[in-house]
Amino acid sequence: MANTDSIPARKDVPAEHRWNLSKLAKDEASWDAELVKFEAMIPGIEKFRGKLADSKEDFFAALSYNREMGLLGERLGYYAQLRVSEDEGDSASRGRAGRFMMAMTKAEGAAAWLLPELQRIPDAKVDAWLADSAADEYRVFVRKLLRLKPHVLSEAEERLLALQAEANETASDAFSVLTNVDIDFGTVDTPEGPKPLSQSAYSSFMQNPDRAIREAAYRKFYAAFDGHKNTIATLYSGSCKLDKYRATVRKYPSARAAALFPDDVSEAVYDNLVKTVNANLPTLHKYYEIRRKALKLPELRHWDVYVPLVPAAKSKYSYEEAVAHIEKALAPLGTEYVSTIKAGLLGGWVDRYENKGKRSGAFSAGSFSGDPYILMNYKDDVIRDMFTLAHEGGHSMHSWYSARNNPFLSYGYTIFEAEVASTFNEALLFEHMYREAKDQSLRTYLLNSRVDDLLATLFRQTMFAEFEMVAHAALEGGTPLTVDFFRAEYRKLLEKYFGPSMKFEEVSDLEGLRIPHFYGAFYVYKYSTGISASIALAKRVLSGGAKEREDYFRFLKSGGSRYPIEALKVAGVDMSTPQPIEAACAEFGRLVDELGKSLGV
Repeated sequence: MANTDSIPARKDVPAEHRWNLSKLAKDEASWDAELVKFEAMIPGIEKFRGKLADSKEDFFAALSYNREMGLLGERLGYYAQLRVSEDEGDSASRGRAGRFMMAMTKAEGAAAWLLPELQRIPDAKVDAWLADSAADEYRVFVRKLLRLKPHVLSEAEERLLALQAEANETASDAFSVLTNVDIDFGTVDTPEGPKPLSQSAYSSFMQNPDRAIREAAYRKFYAAFDGHKNTIATLYSGSCKLDKYRATVRKYPSARAAALFPDDVSEAVYDNLVKTVNANLPTLHKYYEIRRKALKLPELRHWDVYVPLVPAAKSKYSYEEAVAHIEKALAPLGTEYVSTIKAGLLGGWVDRYENKGKRSGAFSAGSFSGDPYILMNYKDDVIRDMFTLAHEGGHSMHSWYSARNNPFLSYGYTIFEAEVASTFNEALLFEHMYREAKDQSLRTYLLNSRVDDLLATLFRQTMFAEFEMVAHAALEGGTPLTVDFFRAEYRKLLEKYFGPSMKFEEVSDLEGLRIPHFYGAFYVYKYSTGISASIALAKRVLSGGAKEREDYFRFLKSGGSRYPIEALKVAGVDMSTPQPIEAACAEFGRLVDELGKSLGV
C-alpha cells in the first residue's frame, strides 16, 4: 500500500463522520442472518416455474415473490458494497461482498427461466392482466421487461449468462484493488514535509499553487501507473471483450447499442453529443490559451490545467460550512427539499473524509429501504469538493423522491437522468456563491471553478465517451486492444481536445488507463448530456415560477416510471435534439469570455 501515515485507519474515524448503515443492517450478525434468509428463498423461485401463464393470480404471485427477494437482496447488496468502499483492503468486508455475489448469482441462475417464460405469454393476455388495479406495483416493470423481447434468449442460455455475473466483475474489481490498495504512490515533498500521494490526494496536489509540487506529484503518480500499464491495459481490454460478448449473444449490433437500448436512448443522442462538442472545441482551446496567459507560461503542461488561476479570498471551507452554503443555494427548491438534504448531509447519509483503503472519489448510493448514502473524500482546501457534495446530494435527493413516489420495482431511475439532478444542484450552488461573493478575487476564483467544472463534465466526459466509442469500435472491427493501441488513441484525443497551448509528457496518455468509469461501458456520456439538461433546467427554474419548479419535481418523482428522454421532456428539456448540448457549449463560451475579462487576458 501507499505510504499513508497521516491518513487515519477506518477504526479511527469518528462515528459522526461516518455514514449510518443501520437501515440496511443493524450489524454484521444481522446481515449474516438476512443473507441466510435470502439464500433460503432461492429454491422457492422454482414453484412458480411453468405457471406464469396459467392465471392472473399465479402471474402476480410470481412477481410478488420476485419483489420480496429484490427488496431483501438490495439491502444486502448495498450494505456489503458500501462496507467494501469504506476500506477496500478489509478482508472481512470483501468476504461479505463475495458471499453476497455468490448468493445473488445463484438466485439469478434460479430465476433465469422467468424472463423467457414471461415473453412467451400472449401479449393480449398480459395487457389484460396489467389493466387490473392489482398490477399497479408491477405495470411499469413488466412493460420494460417485455420491451427486451428481441434480446431475450432461451431459458438455458439466460441461466448460463446469469451464472457469469460474479466472474464478470473480475476486471473491475482487480482494477479497483490495484489502484486503490496495492499501488504505492509514495509521498511528495512539500515545505511542510513529505505528504502521502494517493488517488484521492492527487486532485489536491494538482491544485497546489507551487508548480514544482504539481509536477513532482504528476510524475510520481503516472510513474506508478507506468509500472502497471500492461496489467491495467489487459484488464480494460478484457472488460471491452466482455462488453462485445454480451452484445453479440443478445443480438445487438454493437456494445454501444446494447448499452443504450435499456434506456430507450437512440445512438443519435450519443453521436449528437460528440459531434456538437467537437464543433465547439475552439472555445475550449480559447480557454486553455487564457489559462496559459494567466499563469504566465510559455506553454501549458498537463499538471497546469487544474490549479486555480487566482488565489481565492477564502478557499478553505469546513464540511459544515459547505453544507450551510448548499442549504442557502438550494432555497429556490423549497422547504421540504432543503430541510431533507440538510438533515441527511449532517446526519447519517455521508461518509465524509478519506481513510486508509477507502475508495477514491465520491458517489451516491440510493436504495429503496435505506438512506441515499454518499461516499466523500472531502478536503476543505479543495473548493470543488463542496460542489461534489452538492452534486452527490442531488443524486441522493433524486433517490429520496423516487423511492417515495414509485413502487420498488420501478423506482430506480437511469444514470442518464441521475446526472441531471446532480449537476442541477451544482448550477444553483455556483449562482449562490457567485452572487454572495463580495471580494473580486473570490468572484474570479468561483468563475474559474465553474468554468473548470463545466469543462470537466461537458468536454472532458465527452472526450472519455469518444475514447470508449473508438476502443469498442476497434475491437468489434477486429483490432486487438493493446497498451500501445490505447495510448495512441488516447493521445490523439488529448491533442484534439486540449489544442495547441498544451505540451504533453510521454506518460500523459496513461490517463486513459486510470478512469474507473470505463469498466461500466458507455456510462460517461451521461455526465455530458446530464449537465446540458441541468443547465437548461436550472435557468428555467431560477427564472420561472411555481410551474417550472413543479415540473422539475415531477421529473425527480418520476423515478423509473418513464424512459429518460420522456422524463426530461416532462421537466422541460428535449435531449433527443442537439439544442441542449449547443446551449451548454454556448454557456461555457459565455463564462470563458467573462473569465478572460475578469483576468485581464
